[in-house]
Amino acid sequence: MNYTVQHIAEITNAQVMGDKNLTIKNIAFDSRIIYSTKNTAFIAINTHKNSGEKFVETAIHRGISIIISEHYDPQFENITWIIVENSIEFLQKLAKYHFENAQLQSIGITGSNGKTILKEWLYQCLWNEFPTVKSPKSFNSQIGLPLSLLQINNTHKLGIFEVGISQPDEMDKLENIFHPQIGLLTHIGTAHAANFSSEEELVDEKIKLFKNSEVIIYNGDNLLVCQKIKKLYSDKKLISYGLKKENQVFIKNNISRDEQIIVQYFGEEISFPAHQRDEATLTNALALITVLKELHIENKKIVEKINLLKAVEMRLEAIEGIKNNIVINDSFNLDLDSLKTALQFLNEYNKPKKSLVLTDIVGVSANSRELYEEVSELVNEQNFDSVFLIGDEISKFSELFKSKTFTFIDTRELIESKHLSEIENQIILLKGARKFEIERLKDILELRKHDTVLEVNLNAILHNINYHKSLLKPETKMMAMVKANAYGLGSYEVSEFLQHHHIDYLGVAYVDEGVELRKKGITTPIIVMNPEQHSYQTIIEYNLEPEIYSFRVLDLFYEAVQKSGYDKKYPIHIKLETGMHRLGFKDFELDLLSETLSGRNLKVQSLFSHLSSSDMPEEKEFTFKQLDIFEKNSTYLIEKLGYTPIRHILNSSGITSYTAHQYDMVRIGIGMLGESPDGEVQKQLQSVVSFKTVISQISMVENGESVGYSRKFKTDHPTKIATVPVGYADGIPRLIGNQVGNLGVNKMLAPIVGNICMDMMMINIENIPNVKEGDTVTVFNAKPSLKEFAGYCKTITYEVLTSISPRVKRIYIKD
Repeated sequence: MNYTVQHIAEITNAQVMGDKNLTIKNIAFDSRIIYSTKNTAFIAINTHKNSGEKFVETAIHRGISIIISEHYDPQFENITWIIVENSIEFLQKLAKYHFENAQLQSIGITGSNGKTILKEWLYQCLWNEFPTVKSPKSFNSQIGLPLSLLQINNTHKLGIFEVGISQPDEMDKLENIFHPQIGLLTHIGTAHAANFSSEEELVDEKIKLFKNSEVIIYNGDNLLVCQKIKKLYSDKKLISYGLKKENQVFIKNNISRDEQIIVQYFGEEISFPAHQRDEATLTNALALITVLKELHIENKKIVEKINLLKAVEMRLEAIEGIKNNIVINDSFNLDLDSLKTALQFLNEYNKPKKSLVLTDIVGVSANSRELYEEVSELVNEQNFDSVFLIGDEISKFSELFKSKTFTFIDTRELIESKHLSEIENQIILLKGARKFEIERLKDILELRKHDTVLEVNLNAILHNINYHKSLLKPETKMMAMVKANAYGLGSYEVSEFLQHHHIDYLGVAYVDEGVELRKKGITTPIIVMNPEQHSYQTIIEYNLEPEIYSFRVLDLFYEAVQKSGYDKKYPIHIKLETGMHRLGFKDFELDLLSETLSGRNLKVQSLFSHLSSSDMPEEKEFTFKQLDIFEKNSTYLIEKLGYTPIRHILNSSGITSYTAHQYDMVRIGIGMLGESPDGEVQKQLQSVVSFKTVISQISMVENGESVGYSRKFKTDHPTKIATVPVGYADGIPRLIGNQVGNLGVNKMLAPIVGNICMDMMMINIENIPNVKEGDTVTVFNAKPSLKEFAGYCKTITYEVLTSISPRVKRIYIKD
């Protein structure tokens, strides 16, 4: 986009206060991740949950000079204001105008599953055929879609956009903004289905997007979808794809046995090798082929493009590096949009120093100097300590970069220079085109080299938090429990992400955990749930807030406050005993407690208790008894104190089962990791953790031979056995060996055979086709799930996660 303030005001019927001649090329909506202030306006989006106007001052302090808002703030009179009636409607109106005046062919993708994967696959296949623009990440909502459309510029010839809905009547608004020429409908599943009265209502809502489409490509495996589309859109060009042979595009041969996949496209056959053969992947491949054929891509070229498809890495990886560095690996693709996304991600970290590795942007027909002038402007605003440029083209423009800049012909030359080994205490962003293979730099810079990894999806954590928040009143605060190294996931990495997303409190078990977070730059209030008496001075020194559960602890902590010379009221959190009989003040102690607190420079920041059985429907009567005791005792103590602290008692399962008792704050733990005892709630949550390894070796074990220590498994026929490099030193309990537990290979379960070793285990893969050495093995994620794996271990998911060894490499990813 490229408009003056005046032009935007005319398009949207907005009021301007300030310089009408300023140019706007970008609209930022999140003050935390503004990667460039040049020609950028900040829009304060107001929703029923939050007001973006709270962050206007932050945006201005970051250098923004144009604000789009529903209200004018006179304290910033030197800023240009665009005053609108409704911020979301403004965005939609501007996007509609922008799209309708763009000269490009458009593809609109909707459905329940596979939207983002197909969008990324299509982009990988088409970016070098047409100048292409696509939705960033999963921007597909009432706000995300307009922001995506505003990325269109006059060089683009093709646009690929996701369109997502979660409620009835949303698609009408989105179709009014965006009416794609080619409509693509993916699988219809259970995502957001709970908000619709039936599958029919969900399908009706989704296909409204195609009202003005010329071509509709749809998954014909769903009979209801077929019937609806044929009835409503019989006048359009309709193409069905799917695994059923009734479709116009389908797989002709046996997908589990034959080496090549043979696709029947009307009267033609297209064959290609496929390593991943699960139904979802193959169905997405059929959709991809159908769209490519509709865009007149030749069969030979389609096969070449499919063979070059990289698994959709819809993510940036954050990895603990050597010399206390954090390595952000985004070496999967490079264009201006993905560079902006990576720079936004970088702003979520607190490291004061940072370095960038950046390669040529390949396959772009734009003027090189103009392209790299824009790249350098983006990079220069980030104030990198060092910039390492790789490639002939970008190196020609090294003078445009203001940081200390080094140039290299290729990645090998950078590795040999040893420059990277000199970096310490920084965040290092690796951003490159695939041909430069800069993922090799990740291998050099990462601290742990183990093939066994624990992947933590930070966006899934945010999704799960937001789901729980959706059940609460907008003003209810949330405390995230990050004790025990955030349940084994990594307390600093998770805490920093949560702090960036404005979590109200963090909870740790012991002082050392809180101190580590403070030392690494976490400023969010931190409650220490189990403060030990030798740690009270440290609590005060690092501005931590202790749980106080007895008079002994209260007296000792107050003594520490006096010794420290702290002259304000120190915040403490009073634990009330309500029936769990673990820690807390009892009802007969409340009078003495209030008397003891009066006159002391302590402030009760919160009153709380803990539900012992909120995850057990059969204990509902006891839970209500606990809630009654908490209400009675906390109300009594508030009256005695003369002021009202925050109150909280609900944990993750309490939030979903006893929402009416949310008080002022709730505490989330396992719920943010995507686990719930409630089956309906579980459907709404996303998996956060994936524990993965690889196959080291495959052996054919002859009849009568044994596997592993103590010969616990003996074959009764020739058996294919795979060895994987994960064992009890990594957190896998020995009790799940000998065919008690299973690991996942190619979306199928392989039983663990023999005793589990310290660093290895063996699995039986005789019934799983197309397995080879180096293939990924899932310890837990989807198959088996974390809950299923905990079942093998005869324990709970908490214990599984907290038992994973520190030597297992943690990788933090963002979609």
